[in-house]
Amino acid sequence: MGDGLDRREVLQGAAAAGVAGVLGGGPSASTSVAPAVFVSHGSPMVALDADAYPQSLKALGDSAASVRALVVVSAHWETPGEVRVTASARPPLIHDFYGFPEPLYRLRYDAPGEPSLAADVVTRLKAAGLRAAADAERGLDHGAWVPLLHAFPQARLPVVQVSLPTISSPAEVARVGEVLRPLRGQGVLLMGSGGIVHNLRRLNFHDKLASVEPWAQAFDGWVAARLEARDFSGLQAWLDAPNARLAHPRAEHLMPLYFVLGAALPEDRLTPVFEGFHHGTLSMRSFALRG
Repeated sequence: MGDGLDRREVLQGAAAAGVAGVLGGGPSASTSVAPAVFVSHGSPMVALDADAYPQSLKALGDSAASVRALVVVSAHWETPGEVRVTASARPPLIHDFYGFPEPLYRLRYDAPGEPSLAADVVTRLKAAGLRAAADAERGLDHGAWVPLLHAFPQARLPVVQVSLPTISSPAEVARVGEVLRPLRGQGVLLMGSGGIVHNLRRLNFHDKLASVEPWAQAFDGWVAARLEARDFSGLQAWLDAPNARLAHPRAEHLMPLYFVLGAALPEDRLTPVFEGFHHGTLSMRSFALRG
């Protein structure tokens, strides 16, 4: 899954950014490498929660004090034909869910965008032979803003969201992560937001703390074992996992995982952020890759 880029090249990119003053001035050569993070964002209702899962996201944000911006790939933005990148200086918030309590629709997350970072993302993707375009109208969907609401509640860091190509393969999504990996050396946290197990038809909507279904546990365990072994290539063969199509009738919630794995550095440590289930089948497994 890697393309041969090592930590030295990432740090050299950070140093070059400091000299050239890109991305609105850029970090200095001493900028630490930002993590790459996968979050299972779960139900939109977690935006209103204050239990162990949001607390773990807050701890993640607190541990990433040197981060200067965020690039997020969410399961809830798929685009046909090309990768699109939010380019507004003030991206609107999208409440892309229905039938939830009214207080959820009153929540705000007014993080700024960063058009210069968006332009850099587009340039990098195009240089790698990928079709990409800036999108000045698109806002942040709940796959992006709900976890960020807990991780970075003051909404001060610029956020740029990158779409998933429709009907993309794990390798294609991983390639996007590989191309954007040098941004980690410029203090940009790369986040994939989806879910390790995501089948809405099999949720116990009435009981968030319902016992975990064995089939969901088996698929989650298969992923966890390969993450622990750093078998990122093996993870691309997710259809070989137990109960694969039960865990993901569509694969869009699994695809952001490959964006994060593509952004991995050889010496990254996998640090758990949260492990557990909501509603009996919804895996909330989240982790960070950091040096």
